[in-house]
Amino acid sequence: MSSIDRSQSVGGTRTYEVRTYGCQMNVHDSERLSGLLEDAGYVRAPEGSDGDADVVVFNTCAVRENADNKLYGNLGHLAPRKARRPGMQIAVGGCLAQKDRDTIVERAPWVDVVFGTHNIGKLPVLLERARVQEEAQVEIAESLEAFPSTLPTRRESAYAAWVSISVGCNNTCTFCIVPALRGKEKDRRPGDILAEVEALVAEGVSEITLLGQNVNAYGSDIGDREAFGKLLRACGTIDGLERVRFTSPHPRDFTDDVIAAMAETPNVMPQLHMPLQSGSDPVLKAMRRSYRQERYLGIIEKVRAAIPHAAITTDIIVGFPGETEEDFEQTLHVVREARFAQAFTFQYSKRPGTPAAEMDGQIPKEVVQARYERLVALQEEISWEENKKQVGRTLELMVAEGEGRKDGTTHRLSGRAPDNRLVHFTKPGQEIRPGDVVTVEISYAAPHHLLAEGPVLDVRRTRAGDAWEKRNAVQPSAPAGVMLGLPKIGAPEPLPAVASGCGCD
Repeated sequence: MSSIDRSQSVGGTRTYEVRTYGCQMNVHDSERLSGLLEDAGYVRAPEGSDGDADVVVFNTCAVRENADNKLYGNLGHLAPRKARRPGMQIAVGGCLAQKDRDTIVERAPWVDVVFGTHNIGKLPVLLERARVQEEAQVEIAESLEAFPSTLPTRRESAYAAWVSISVGCNNTCTFCIVPALRGKEKDRRPGDILAEVEALVAEGVSEITLLGQNVNAYGSDIGDREAFGKLLRACGTIDGLERVRFTSPHPRDFTDDVIAAMAETPNVMPQLHMPLQSGSDPVLKAMRRSYRQERYLGIIEKVRAAIPHAAITTDIIVGFPGETEEDFEQTLHVVREARFAQAFTFQYSKRPGTPAAEMDGQIPKEVVQARYERLVALQEEISWEENKKQVGRTLELMVAEGEGRKDGTTHRLSGRAPDNRLVHFTKPGQEIRPGDVVTVEISYAAPHHLLAEGPVLDVRRTRAGDAWEKRNAVQPSAPAGVMLGLPKIGAPEPLPAVASGCGCD
């Protein structure tokens, strides 16, 4: 392709599309990538463009065994489209890019940019260099260049936001490759976190989720083991911040001061997502999980004593190498004892580059499938029973956007209860906006949602709803563009972020 062709293709406004795979960290990073591109002069492609954007960015995950197959399949699908469109560019970032930096351009030479988990801020300048120099740009930083939350953002929600408090992980779980790709844990200063939260609230955000690969280990990098509990309490002092959540904590670091902070801080929601992975002590040891069944159940007992209505969810891996039927029965035992509101269940798959991938005792696929089906059936039964306990309760819901796929045909709206349960409710006659708060009475329970079929008892219009209305009424302003030098980075004005991991935590 000639340079003349390329220059013609970039005249006017260029569009972009970001495709995200994997955990909440990647979702958060993708909002930063979108913000960086818009700050550099790009405009988001319309929904359903299916690769017709001028720039397509893949933010990849390396957790699952077939992650690379999925990536190269998608890249192959775009290859003929790119050949027909002078000026189109493709970029690959995220964990798989960090891992396979040397092979992506070899296997897919039509890719223009490869960047890693530590240098997402370089994407606009790498795209521009690739365009001008007419060759692929591969740049993988080995350490964090800029904390993600200091980069521009395009938040998906006007009323809820992610706030990253740490990146990286110091654990050595044998099934997980994330620490090798995200690096050692690095904590943000508490003052920087709280400044970001305050700025978000000033924009109209009323719910934040504190985000980290191992969120409650926060403080290990700054030398304060009680830093996470202190951070929760500090969030409770921010006027206008109605809901605080966090994900995902590690049982090893779940201390009594955190439970006390959850119970005693009114805007910290009665919800806990704490990965179990296995209920078997021998399997947990093989996973290097640094806690055992008794410790895990003990945490749940303390949480329920302090926060009786807490909804507890988890991640579970079935079929880890060496898992016996007795080991699996121990997982079922913990599920029965813990009575999770929901469980995100995964069939073990080899993560290339992890110790578990080379372990003896790999479980046959049919055995893993059978155990998985038994686990899902048990959890479905428990989820339904736990949801039925909500019938008759009066709950405050934050109205959500895009949570109810059938809302249009059922004439309902959807929202999240304080414990994060999804509730579909009858649409009232008055206008209700995402971010507003309604009070309803629960009338029916299903395993994965609740219904409030009666009239809405109360509607509270909120600043978050105002923010949603304002966002949807204002057309985006003309973007700034980017030169060959470094793209603009640093705290936007005002400082931003957005609103819910992999099963690695």
